[in-house]
Amino acid sequence: MDLRFSSSEDAFRAEVRAWMDGNVPASPLPSGDTAEGFAAHLDWERQLFDAGWAAVSWPEEYGGRGATLWKWLIFEEEYWRAGAPNRVNQNGLFLLAPSIFAFGTDEQKARFLPKIAASEYLFCQGWSEPNAGSDLAGITSRAVRDDAAGGWRLTGQKTWTTRGAFCNWLFGLFRTDPDQERHRGLSYFLVPLDGEGVTVRPVGRLDGDDGFAEVFLEDVVVTDDLVLGEVDQGWRVAMSTTSSERGLSLRSPGRFMAAATQLTALYREQRDAVEAGLLDPGLRDAVVRAWMDADAYRLHTFRTVTRMTDGEELGAEASFMKLFWSELDVSLHETALGLLGPEAELDVDGWMKGYQFSLAGPIYAGTNEIQRNVVAERVLGLPR
Repeated sequence: MDLRFSSSEDAFRAEVRAWMDGNVPASPLPSGDTAEGFAAHLDWERQLFDAGWAAVSWPEEYGGRGATLWKWLIFEEEYWRAGAPNRVNQNGLFLLAPSIFAFGTDEQKARFLPKIAASEYLFCQGWSEPNAGSDLAGITSRAVRDDAAGGWRLTGQKTWTTRGAFCNWLFGLFRTDPDQERHRGLSYFLVPLDGEGVTVRPVGRLDGDDGFAEVFLEDVVVTDDLVLGEVDQGWRVAMSTTSSERGLSLRSPGRFMAAATQLTALYREQRDAVEAGLLDPGLRDAVVRAWMDADAYRLHTFRTVTRMTDGEELGAEASFMKLFWSELDVSLHETALGLLGPEAELDVDGWMKGYQFSLAGPIYAGTNEIQRNVVAERVLGLPR
């Protein structure tokens, strides 16, 4: 693995940095999990698209720049270095789109990818159900064939749909063969949320944000062209999506390197208090460990991209990556709160807000308990 970037890649980095430095909002946007904040973030997403930065690694015909994965990593590093806003369209961009590239028909690619890049189609994820959280294969939402309607009738309930209150599409699994059990007999659907029979109910949170939602479907008709992949083979498509969610796409190392850089700056501000014993002296080592872990994740990702450009697939190793970045995120923020001391509770929109969100990391994208089982069985080859 060559850790040196080429002159072309260095030039690309300079181009990204110059644009970000000239366009990133001077003040943080409101939370993307509120109606006001989501609208402001969408304006930013569309500004990115207009400048050609929404999906740099996609082919130009779908709204991208045709950049390599290496340039995508560079873009991510510069994006987070500049303190740019969170990507509220991340479910469509980073989770669904790779599955459309892998399993979609030419017609589906042409229909969906450009509109996802332009933030016209905003997708939430229809995985979890009231009685099927981490156990994705235990879903009970069903799809019944309706030839007269030219498609399927969907019935069921999806919950914990992030930003579902503001999205106009949902992707998710539904059982199309009731005689099959577990991961067999499932199909992957793209569902417009403005269809007849769809009810979206926001779920309030303790922090006041209202982006979470429950989605109820009662005989919702969807046509055949909204099935991604083959009927009854949705589990395979879903595993492609979860691999993107847990592995490379959703949490790039640039995000954590930027957080580690901010953490070291915070330590410099608080160094006198640490050295005087007013704060835990162990915080110095915790900052060093956070930086090392962020850099280790970056180097591991470089290794992963090297393998992928050689034609390998990420597979179950994505679970290992998810374990690492989710626990790194928690430790970064815990260390920051320690450095802030009693004032941490006043940092409502900064490190404290980030800490609250980091606690969800070991839960979403499949709980870390489940991911440890996946790593043990499928990566390490240990017995069930």
